[in-house]
Amino acid sequence: MSPGSDRGEPARARGRRESLRVAVMAATEQLAAVGVPSPKVDAEELAAHMLGIPRTRLGLHPLLDEAQMDVYRDLIAQRARRVPLQHLTGSVVIGGVTIQVGAGVFIPRPETDVVVEAALAQIVDVEAPVVVDLCTGSGAIALAIAAARPDATVHAVERAPGALAWARRNADLQAAAGHTPIRLRGGDFTDERLLADLDGTADLVTANPPYVPAGTAVEPEVSGYDPAEAVFAGADGLDVIRPLISVAAGLLRPGGALVIEHDESQGESVPALLAARRVLADVRDHADLAGRPRFVTARRVRLATAADRT
Repeated sequence: MSPGSDRGEPARARGRRESLRVAVMAATEQLAAVGVPSPKVDAEELAAHMLGIPRTRLGLHPLLDEAQMDVYRDLIAQRARRVPLQHLTGSVVIGGVTIQVGAGVFIPRPETDVVVEAALAQIVDVEAPVVVDLCTGSGAIALAIAAARPDATVHAVERAPGALAWARRNADLQAAAGHTPIRLRGGDFTDERLLADLDGTADLVTANPPYVPAGTAVEPEVSGYDPAEAVFAGADGLDVIRPLISVAAGLLRPGGALVIEHDESQGESVPALLAARRVLADVRDHADLAGRPRFVTARRVRLATAADRT
């Protein structure tokens, strides 16, 4: 049968290939039209996810077949409906560690990378540090610290059962990959019994707690997919941070460090709460990569006793 026969046409149509570059450009326009904040990055990330390659290697795959195009179009359609990118890819990288995320757990944002870096800097000269991560969620901060500091003993605390299940999954995956296991505790950090055995032992306490003031307008990816209890924290966003400071101060040994992520509107209020505690000193607020107030650090000091004054 000749190549131009009717029977040959469907076979050639089924084998038609399309330019990846053109597909990504069209996807970028589609996502931008519905207000996705980073349309080009997301279009490229979803293409890389679909192909099972790093985003940096997209240039090595110039063409997509029809089956790949069908998958890619579906991913872009979901992202256009504001399904979070991380729910579509199933993971997010924090501190160089791949963290699985999905329904029922807060998605760590890139800003948390800066918090991890600052936390690690606090214990750079501490041998075999004891670390406690409060409000651990998916376990991102705790696992990033454990991966960077294999000599550390890292405890992670989470109250929400759904988030705790994700943290356990991520902890198991990282342990299987050869990283130092973290020690998960399920419960409310305000329960005095939960962490009593760690009082006065921690070299570092970290937290990415709920901190968004109630009623704040948030992106659809947050309002539709992040658990509300992991995002909002009362009228001023400080309902969790206030008791957390007291618990953290009790966990820290003298000289130990505290690192708390906060909302950009809390660059003065959160440091003020820490500075009001006599046992906390060297209180400093820090900006994220965009220059917005993002986290605070402090150190536990030893208060003078009557014996010291004699």
